[in-house]
Amino acid sequence: MGDIEADVVIIGCGPAGIFTALELTQKSDLRIVMVDKGPDIEKRICFTRMGRECAGCSPCAMLCGWGGAGAFSDGKLTLSADVGGWLENYVGREELLRLIDYIDKVYLAFGAPTTVFGTNTDVIEELQRRAQLAGLKLIPVKIRHLGTEKCADVIKAMRDYLSSRVRILTERQATRVLVDGSVVTGVELAGGIKVRAKYVVLAPGRSGAEWLKKITKELNLKAYNNPVDIGVRVEVPAPVMEPLTRYLYEPKLIYYSKCFDDQVRTFCFNPYGEVITEFYEDVMTVNGHSFLNKKTKNTNFAILVSTSFTEPFKEPIAYGKYIARLANLLSGGIIVQRLGDLEEGRRSTPERIKRNIVEPTLKSATPGDLSFVLPYRYLANILEMLQAMDKLTPGVYSRHTLLYGVEVKFYSSRLELTKELETKVSNLYAIGDGAGITRGLIQASASGVVVARSILQREGFSLELTSENLPKNVPSNL
Repeated sequence: MGDIEADVVIIGCGPAGIFTALELTQKSDLRIVMVDKGPDIEKRICFTRMGRECAGCSPCAMLCGWGGAGAFSDGKLTLSADVGGWLENYVGREELLRLIDYIDKVYLAFGAPTTVFGTNTDVIEELQRRAQLAGLKLIPVKIRHLGTEKCADVIKAMRDYLSSRVRILTERQATRVLVDGSVVTGVELAGGIKVRAKYVVLAPGRSGAEWLKKITKELNLKAYNNPVDIGVRVEVPAPVMEPLTRYLYEPKLIYYSKCFDDQVRTFCFNPYGEVITEFYEDVMTVNGHSFLNKKTKNTNFAILVSTSFTEPFKEPIAYGKYIARLANLLSGGIIVQRLGDLEEGRRSTPERIKRNIVEPTLKSATPGDLSFVLPYRYLANILEMLQAMDKLTPGVYSRHTLLYGVEVKFYSSRLELTKELETKVSNLYAIGDGAGITRGLIQASASGVVVARSILQREGFSLELTSENLPKNVPSNL
């Protein structure tokens, strides 16, 4: 393969990169190349999704390739400007709300389910009142749940739609961003192949956080440290969380600990779901998902402690990886512990896990002791959060509750960007979770649209926005 000439090259084929391409192809005839270090979606074979032990693929099939981490996620479309990232700081609240509505319609056009959770205002107001009495803040959000299997179908449909409109290069690692003076000129791929383009969009996702950090240093771009989120994945009987998940699906609960005044939050609820593993380069972490049509007896969710490090420390990703590596070292992968054993100051054993009321859905997890991994500050915050949640939904703080560790969210440092999400290098954009400005499918997708419209405007294409701008000729199998 020789060098490639294009107008736009997009690094990363996750939701941010996909929506950049969708928007560009709808309103222009620009030559677009998309690059991802992982395989195409049909080749993304993850053993943990089959109920088998993680094979430690590099790059991780759960996170990398067409669709990014979103392809095999639980597929939650959070239809709110209050959670999911910091895009509001760039485009303003009103514009973000318009973008969210637009993004939601595009997902629907590609086959997303029509059901939306979080619309029963009377029930939600009562739940908010009860949460306040427990010392929790419940943020009500509307959520469209795709389910893991449907999410992959929707992402595949987007690939099918784009395959005849853009050039897609999977299993290709971008190694350098090419710059002439202060203007971007393209990217170089492994093997020395150059993709020359007027515009470059960096959308590497969370799994590309370290890669983008390297690029940032090479180009001398300014970045700010995002908080690092470290915690555990909690697994309880599904009926325990049913009072919340039935109406909200994804309860967004925030708590400020008494001991340290740290922010603690719930993240990624999976009603009747499964706990899974995923790899970030050389470390294994824990996550969860749930299917639309396949159910377990359990519900899992993360409890994360957000820490914003100050000077002189500048390595939040390295710190998160250090904690994850420690869990991997002690267990060979993921540790699982009963809450009762943690309280008693003892490790969980296979025998105790076997007779536990809550049966673990992650069979490969090793019974152990999370107190050897997580600093006291994190454990104290997590236990406080569970106790507060037990007042809202009794049964959460049970000796049979399972805790898996560790869960770490590796958000990139947030680059200094314009309101169009452009770096100080002309025509070089950075978007999505990898750029540290979003946390989730909707805002990551919206950031791609923001950049696409900036490019379209610079190239003189019309930006008139109507319902007719939605993708046409969507594959008929939907």
